Amino acid sequence: MHKVLIIFKKEYLTRVRNKTFLISTFLLPVIIALFIAAIIYFAVNNHDKTSVAVNDVSGDFVNNLQSDTTGVMFDYNRDINANNFSAKGYKAVLMIPKTDSAKRDTIRLISEKELDLGTQEYIKTQLGLALQKKLFKEKNFNKGAVDSILNTSVTDLYDFDAYKQKEGTIQQSNFWSAYGIGFGCGMIIYITILIYGMMVMRGVMEEKTSRIAEVMVSSVRPFQMMIGKITGIAAVGLTQFFMWIILISVLSSVATAFLPSETMQHVQAATQNMHASGMTQNVSSGSKVSAVLDAFAGTRWILIVFCFLFYFIGGYLFYASLFAAVGSVVNEDAQEAQSLSLPITMPIILSFVIMTTSIYAPSSSLSVWASIIPFSSPIIMMSRIPFGVPGTVPWWQLGLSMTLLIAGFLFTSWVAAKVYRTGILLYGKKVTLKEMGKWLFKKS
Repeated sequence: MHKVLIIFKKEYLTRVRNKTFLISTFLLPVIIALFIAAIIYFAVNNHDKTSVAVNDVSGDFVNNLQSDTTGVMFDYNRDINANNFSAKGYKAVLMIPKTDSAKRDTIRLISEKELDLGTQEYIKTQLGLALQKKLFKEKNFNKGAVDSILNTSVTDLYDFDAYKQKEGTIQQSNFWSAYGIGFGCGMIIYITILIYGMMVMRGVMEEKTSRIAEVMVSSVRPFQMMIGKITGIAAVGLTQFFMWIILISVLSSVATAFLPSETMQHVQAATQNMHASGMTQNVSSGSKVSAVLDAFAGTRWILIVFCFLFYFIGGYLFYASLFAAVGSVVNEDAQEAQSLSLPITMPIILSFVIMTTSIYAPSSSLSVWASIIPFSSPIIMMSRIPFGVPGTVPWWQLGLSMTLLIAGFLFTSWVAAKVYRTGILLYGKKVTLKEMGKWLFKKS
């Protein structure tokens, strides 16, 4: 145990004092904050207009297509056609033929450049609303009554909330807050396993190629050396992770305090415009914010934090030992390292793919079994837990998942130790997966 702690300390201090670690730790939160700020800036200030000339021969749509003040602008002019709309300063022309009951006519949207899908869908939506108004008018409905009916949402008359029954009581659903927490936790574990698992593999490869491993093996057992390296790098990852949380929290607070009022006004204006076009429900921003805050306040953070740390460390240890085994058999061929590590990285990537779909249905069979199997449980189970324990995730599923992950780590450590013991001192030979399999049954 003492020798493992010495290797742990050496790995931890060497990497924490490294300039790359310091730069990435302090620079990454700044880059993330700037990236988010850039997204908000371009989303808010993206006011490119799409001017569309409307040549309505039928007369059914004149003055009935509603312009979007932040996007599509309609201008009714029969003198504009497919040949001159660009010269007249329009980006597109909407050619609406005269209605003929004998045949099915085509409304043509003509533009020089391909219009984005959102613009096309907006125009089709406005055509549909205008056609509804025409049909209501033919039935002798008052125009004001028609507009009032078409613009009525269920939230104009009712408050709509989703609830779930728990232990005999009715509680408000918090799907979107749970979705955000679960997706964020799963994403962090996914990135951590890949980054630090690869770091373990590269560290073992460097020690092997530099022949340092030969010196260390003379005084330390290969298994102790592997465990010390894995836990040391795990401590580096946890240190960096907690520092990121602190720095991102501080930067978020500072950014919120200095957020320009004009930006908030643009966001509110955009929301109002979306509502005017029938694209959002009439829910006040204040009630949305209040609902989100209430959902986050009702989250069982102690359980989530505990489970996150467990699956964060457990998932890393499960895969890091396998990455260490691969690093021990690779010499200096990067392509060889990539091919041997592929069977390890594929389950990690597959787990993330499953999470992106199962997080919408956390109680599905796919989600349940993927959250129990050790190869995918660190990512999948952590994405399910915010939806409720023992509601969505029964205690038996959580306990079984944790037990199998611990057993899986012990098994992968045993497998890695067998491979590591032979591979770390093997030079000048390419090792196949079949040969590594034979080492598992080789007597020490």
